[in-house]
Amino acid sequence: MSVNNQKNNRQKSAGFTILEIIVSLGIFAILAMGMLASFGLVSRSAKSAREKTILSSLSTYYLEAVRNMPYSQVGTIQGNPNGPLPDSPNNIRQTIGGTVYNIYYKVTYIHDPADTIIGNPDYKQVKMSILNTSTNQITDFLTTVVPKGLITNSNTGALQVTVINAQGQVLPGASVNITYPTTTPYIYNLADTSDINGLVTEVGLQPAVNAYRIIATKPGYSTDQTYPITVQNPNPVHPDATIASGTITQLTLSIDQLSNLNIKTLDQFCQPLSGVNVNVAGAKLISTNPDVPKFNNNYSSVNGLIALNNLEWDTYTPTLLTGQSYILYGTSPVQQISVLPGTTQTFTMILGPNTTANSLLVIVKDAATGAPLENAFIHLIKGGSVPQDYYGTTGGSVWEQDDWSGGPGQVNWSSTTPDQYFLDDGNVDSNSNPTGLRLLKIAGRYQASGWAESSTFDTGTSSTNYTILSWAPPSQSASTTLWFQVAANNDNSTWNFVGPNGATSTYFTTPGNDMGSALDNNRYVRYKAYLATTNNKNTPVLTSVNLNYVTGCYTPGQSIFTDLTSGNNYNISVSLAGYTTQTINSLDIDGNQTLEVQLSQ
Repeated sequence: MSVNNQKNNRQKSAGFTILEIIVSLGIFAILAMGMLASFGLVSRSAKSAREKTILSSLSTYYLEAVRNMPYSQVGTIQGNPNGPLPDSPNNIRQTIGGTVYNIYYKVTYIHDPADTIIGNPDYKQVKMSILNTSTNQITDFLTTVVPKGLITNSNTGALQVTVINAQGQVLPGASVNITYPTTTPYIYNLADTSDINGLVTEVGLQPAVNAYRIIATKPGYSTDQTYPITVQNPNPVHPDATIASGTITQLTLSIDQLSNLNIKTLDQFCQPLSGVNVNVAGAKLISTNPDVPKFNNNYSSVNGLIALNNLEWDTYTPTLLTGQSYILYGTSPVQQISVLPGTTQTFTMILGPNTTANSLLVIVKDAATGAPLENAFIHLIKGGSVPQDYYGTTGGSVWEQDDWSGGPGQVNWSSTTPDQYFLDDGNVDSNSNPTGLRLLKIAGRYQASGWAESSTFDTGTSSTNYTILSWAPPSQSASTTLWFQVAANNDNSTWNFVGPNGATSTYFTTPGNDMGSALDNNRYVRYKAYLATTNNKNTPVLTSVNLNYVTGCYTPGQSIFTDLTSGNNYNISVSLAGYTTQTINSLDIDGNQTLEVQLSQ
């Protein structure tokens, strides 16, 4: 073999050896990765098994301690039932292998459905929780403790809280917190949720007088609670509850969806006014004698607006605070506003310059319904050596219909044919005497229900606020109902009829109610009357409908007289077609005053 061949063979042999080394290293890396993964899996499995062993050991020990306790002592430090077991704020800390575990209990009374004695607990359920503070993982364990003897304890009392909404319907899912005493440290600090019947029941409570604070709420809802008896609140509407031995204390709290109220402060030309100071007070009271409102705050407008969000449903009265450069020319709606649950509503205050020492704001209302009356004529006469006459008309406008004898078929309302309407379902009668709208009578029996929809009324502008809906007669005979819905739009074609809170499922059931703000800023409007009876011998009757609205800065049912001189020599006369004229003599005017006049038909 030549020297060159030997050399080539050695080179080939060396190259093959290097390739083998590279392949071997790759195989080793793959095997090593698999070994590491297996090791990690084994390590995690071992860690998980170790955690389960620790939890099992802790649960066995701490649950067994509960089972060996006397039944009467099974309870938590701040809970009900009350006892020595640590709860979440007073947990036990155990350190095992460098990991801290927090251990705590929650004990609740359980009523067996087979037990017909309401309010009697049959046994206790104990939930023990173990928190791994390194992972924040909570593991729960449950056990039941049954009494050996009688379950009734004549030395303790019970509390039953019912949570309802604004309509008086029970409210499931409400959070109810009960504390005793009302200052820390607590003996009881109980958090529960109302059941399907709106109820929360706690038994075995320690007797105490006006010492249990109860608070009910729900996400997106208002809050209702009990209050302490103090010098400032000597007679709370809901005093802190009293628990007496052997008795059940019952309490009802009301909560509902939160709402928004926008208060506008405008001048007589509809321009926003900033820096106007307004007090807003609700009608709900915390205490009586003296009255303490639940809501009573002062605000200052920004760019003509006071926005009150997340407000409890209530009747609110915004009042202009004294000492400002404005006086009140009127409001819309009149004087106060009823804010319904889950709505956004608007209250407008029209203000004028405070350049006069004496003024008189006259508010004219229907005596039967309380609704403001539009276009009432006011004659204010000043006697004395220099007699003076002042004239005014209550602001706002009203669309009235008191005749339907022309029948259906008219799309748009017309002053030349005011006795027609748009549509009905065939179950109403518009031609019987006296004039009115009734259920249709066939073979001596009235139909069970029927409806009629009005023609479209054009207010002339989209800057329209709808205020009061009223009708006559204000009440109906037994077994009959008369309800309304209203729709408004700017296209004269989209008719979504709604009730007072802007919902299609609600109805106006009482004349004289505010229509809310859901219909505002719409030019065209219709109403729909629903008639029903449960006795085919009786029918509801509709003789007139008044739909009040305001455009621009008019104030419904109100008129102001400024630049008056003081004195008691004023006579006032208020008249309106269809109403009895009201006269008041020797009226004393001193300062900026408000006079409400009620007219009767």
